[in-house]
Amino acid sequence: MTTRLKGKVALVTGGARGMGESHARGIVAEGGKVVIADVLDADGNKLAQELAPNAIFVHLDVTSTADWDNAIAETIKAFGTLNVLVNNAGILTVAPIGDLTDEQWDRLIGINLTGTFKGIRAAAPVLTANAPSSIINVSSTAGLAGFSGGTAYVSSKFAIRGLTKAAAVEFGRDGVRVNSIHPGNVNTPMTAGFSDAKVPHVPMNRFGEASEITNMVIFLASDESSFSTGAEFVADGGERAGNATPFS
Repeated sequence: MTTRLKGKVALVTGGARGMGESHARGIVAEGGKVVIADVLDADGNKLAQELAPNAIFVHLDVTSTADWDNAIAETIKAFGTLNVLVNNAGILTVAPIGDLTDEQWDRLIGINLTGTFKGIRAAAPVLTANAPSSIINVSSTAGLAGFSGGTAYVSSKFAIRGLTKAAAVEFGRDGVRVNSIHPGNVNTPMTAGFSDAKVPHVPMNRFGEASEITNMVIFLASDESSFSTGAEFVADGGERAGNATPFS
């Protein structure tokens, strides 16, 4: 254990598994405390018990304002403060525009984008009161470029970039930094169906690991990133640098 996050309390949405689980483990390993927030109660409670006494679990549907208010209250009750918010929860729907239903669109936008907004709104007062503090919004390389069939997902991830910049400007003088992370292809339960596929278009020619994104979360959660706000941090194996597929 090191102490880069000593004295920091972080709330991680979608924290019960995948990248969120990795972030929760990394925060505790760096000396911080973490609130694991998710709708996956069994997984979340199990992880919190493993990381206790430096972690608790709270049930959080990020689309619910009441759940957000409760999550912030439980964080203060357990640890007395909140210094870092990691808006990690998200879902992926792939469908051509003509096949994308209203329900699919509304659900994805509600979780990915509106859930991020509600988290910022709910946490802002306590983050401001405990500044310097940090908000980390998980976007995607799909927030930098589109892909066929990804209309809803791409729209949400581009919007998170804009939300991040607007919030960074609004809270800058309050000592609250707001940045976005843009992972490429990462091995998680959400990408399990693709994890064995080759990615020849990626210069590093592999999927990333959740721990590699966690390293960036820890940097942005720590005071090491004290002059970074409104910025985009990309971890994609070089995907957005250019297509590595050989020309033929």
